[in-house]
Amino acid sequence: MEKETSAAASVSCFRHAPLCLHWDDVALGMKVEVLNTNAVLPSEVYWIATVIQIAGYKALLRYEGFEHDSSRDFWCSLVSGELKPIGWCATMMKLLVPPQGEEHVPRKIPDWKEYLLKRLIGATTLPVDFDKMVDLFISIKTGMHVEVVDPVHVSHTRLAVIKSVTAGRLRLAFSEKKDDSENAPSEFWCHAGSPLLHPVGWSSRVGHPTKTPGKSRLNLAHHQGPLFRLITPRTVYMEKSFFEEGMKLEAIDPFNLRNICVATVHKVLLDGYLLLGIDGSANSSSDWFCYHASSHAILPVNFCKKNDIPLTIPPGYDPQTFSWGKYLSDTNSKAAPPRLMNADYPGHGFYPNMKLEAANLMEPRLVCVATVKRCVGRLLLIHFDGWENEYDQWVEYQSPDIYPVGWCEVTGYQLQPPPGLGNQSQ
Repeated sequence: MEKETSAAASVSCFRHAPLCLHWDDVALGMKVEVLNTNAVLPSEVYWIATVIQIAGYKALLRYEGFEHDSSRDFWCSLVSGELKPIGWCATMMKLLVPPQGEEHVPRKIPDWKEYLLKRLIGATTLPVDFDKMVDLFISIKTGMHVEVVDPVHVSHTRLAVIKSVTAGRLRLAFSEKKDDSENAPSEFWCHAGSPLLHPVGWSSRVGHPTKTPGKSRLNLAHHQGPLFRLITPRTVYMEKSFFEEGMKLEAIDPFNLRNICVATVHKVLLDGYLLLGIDGSANSSSDWFCYHASSHAILPVNFCKKNDIPLTIPPGYDPQTFSWGKYLSDTNSKAAPPRLMNADYPGHGFYPNMKLEAANLMEPRLVCVATVKRCVGRLLLIHFDGWENEYDQWVEYQSPDIYPVGWCEVTGYQLQPPPGLGNQSQ
């Protein structure tokens, strides 16, 4: 991050991230007690440090006594348990020892006690129960069954079983036999809050196609536990009218999340779900995909034009002269009313060039070093550092697939560094 001269998105931006609701307790300038690595003693001792910079779950610290000298600054995780509130050492009978030796301290401090008293007046520190707030446990158990969108044939859902759980990210194994297709995976990764994930029986209830319809009716009640409280029912408000078959709109391409395409509503399901297709594709129901009416991925016509975003248009039309008015006339169709789109949002703390960690939704087992490239209303364009722009993806600012800097370290998930950098620890 120092090389990139970029800021990290604040943990408070990620509603699904540990400590999001308590991040106001973390502030620049607060004092903490931390292991003193400059002390030459046979036992571990601590010293007081100041938080100079915050980057996700990481804090840049400076030992007291160095003041404006940054030569000994060091990074530490705010949620690793290494940082303690002021007073912890006294409670735990641990020694507070200042950095030793003239080579470690830029100037001699004649009276450390007096010096610290002055420095600590009015200072803030971590809450006493801060460690207890780091609740990384989510009540999901392996062996539970779910329905998930088939990553190869997105027009269908498949029955899957949870094989492992890492901080809300699920490794799913498909219950049916592997597809004949060489590209069909035997497992799939997604977050527990992903819109691709549904309770068993969801498909038959709303009318969504399934790969093996009979399987969704299996008696799996003993597997239905806390997970289904995490799959939040999505609501949509229907006033005088709703989406209709044949309506046109703009939609994020589920096969290439960097593209926003001309699309058509092909079928209206129950509970506000829609089956859509990209205009100009094979126009087969096997290419349809499901978005909820409240999804960030469906957009009104001319959204791309208004926000200077390239629109992927059907074959036979010139990108330079494409007009929605003419296209609607040519296809004898109408645009979905913008009021049906969920365009409202209360604002967020993201801005371009912010650093974060993000799942590559085209290869969802990978969580990578990433940058916010653009912010357009609810949408964020995420760029994976070191990757070509063609791998960029549009996500919602509340997406469960984006995380603060340091999330992988906190949860034990493998972070993919930018290509060529290797597995650097800092």
